[in-house]
Amino acid sequence: MSNSRSRRDFLVQTGISAAAANFMLNLPSLGLGFPSRTATKQRLVFIFSPNGVIPKHFWPSDAGSEFELKRILEPLAPFKKQLMTIKGLCNRIKGDGDGHMRGMGCLLTGIELFPGDIQGGSDTPAGWSMGISIDQFLKNRLQENPETQTRFGSLEFGVMVPKRADTWTRMCYSGPNQPVAPIDSPYQMFDRLYGQTKNRQLLGSVLDELTEDFRKIEAKLSQEDRHLLRNHVEIVRQTEQELKLELELQAKQAGVGHAVPILPANIKEQNDNIPMLTKLQMDLMVNSFMADFARIASLQITNSVGQPRMKWLGIEEGHHDLSHEPDSNEDAYEKLIRINTWYCEQVAYLAQRLAETPEPGADGTMLDHTTIVWTNELGKGNSHTRDDIPFVLVGGGLGFKMGQSIRMKGENHNRFLMTLAAAMGHPVDSFGNPDFCKEGVLTGLT
Repeated sequence: MSNSRSRRDFLVQTGISAAAANFMLNLPSLGLGFPSRTATKQRLVFIFSPNGVIPKHFWPSDAGSEFELKRILEPLAPFKKQLMTIKGLCNRIKGDGDGHMRGMGCLLTGIELFPGDIQGGSDTPAGWSMGISIDQFLKNRLQENPETQTRFGSLEFGVMVPKRADTWTRMCYSGPNQPVAPIDSPYQMFDRLYGQTKNRQLLGSVLDELTEDFRKIEAKLSQEDRHLLRNHVEIVRQTEQELKLELELQAKQAGVGHAVPILPANIKEQNDNIPMLTKLQMDLMVNSFMADFARIASLQITNSVGQPRMKWLGIEEGHHDLSHEPDSNEDAYEKLIRINTWYCEQVAYLAQRLAETPEPGADGTMLDHTTIVWTNELGKGNSHTRDDIPFVLVGGGLGFKMGQSIRMKGENHNRFLMTLAAAMGHPVDSFGNPDFCKEGVLTGLT
């Protein structure tokens, strides 16, 4: 029986419900034989947005610490001292599949795609990636060590990821030919984190059922763990209230004329709800980190060749269609800048949530112990280039020298994946295709 299972059983035997036990599994003051958590935690988050960027309005013009944020990255201005941009990393993986497929399937794996029957344009059909992705590799290494083992190891969040499974829709791989599907329903993710809820109309109903259980166990907790547990409750309660307010606003805008009395069974996974779904997923991610449920996570917003229509920005066209327009199309060019700025705003929101949350059991904030890596399958949409793949880092979790703009000259992105592994304490001689790893880890990041 696993440690987490035996701990959960112990809590349930004391009269605590299974749902309440899920909140409490990682509270060390319960004295249930948890592994020591005194070592500094490191967390790594990958955020994916699709279809390339507008380089002129994305990359800082200058290298070094005295760099100016361009329009797309402006939402990250409050985090400039904890920000790193790396221009000049190139995904040179060749072989089967179109540019989007190799951009997506090789992004975190650094290795070719298997032959397959997924047709992309006029390119050779392809299948899944031939190797494990860096997030899952690190998850496995962390789970092997009792000092860094967590309940889930990694959590894969999604927003409006198509239900179909193909090379355009998966960036995480647990091994060769083994894509990992992100969970793109916040309610499904909530159930995974805290167990099946009896009443999914209100997240708050879960808390109502658990109030007495919390009272039973609270006296046994340290002051720090009481604070952590109350933070869990408050985040879920805030989520409930924010959902209710959002739905009331939608009802008024639709002319219903009165407040919606209850939440529906789910916030529908549909285009116009992308902002709400994205926020919910990020809030759940922060909550999972507070509980130390995982130290590796990813958030995949749509997919390669994704077609969200960002009507909340006044944009009716699909993102992928716009990304194919020439730069001379000034209207499309402007819309793409606004689209990519919105994606940056989501990265900034997650950074802010982490920055305003004290690190449980340690000094500083959760952002000090977490590094967000925002990336993309292409460098630019209308050229399908995989040169200058966007890699923007926020946070202090990897010990890099932040607050700088780095410009490289066409380095293989495999070396960046190796650098992430080394920074997380698990150096490797190569990652993905070894032909692109001969020069070792990147220099200048620490």
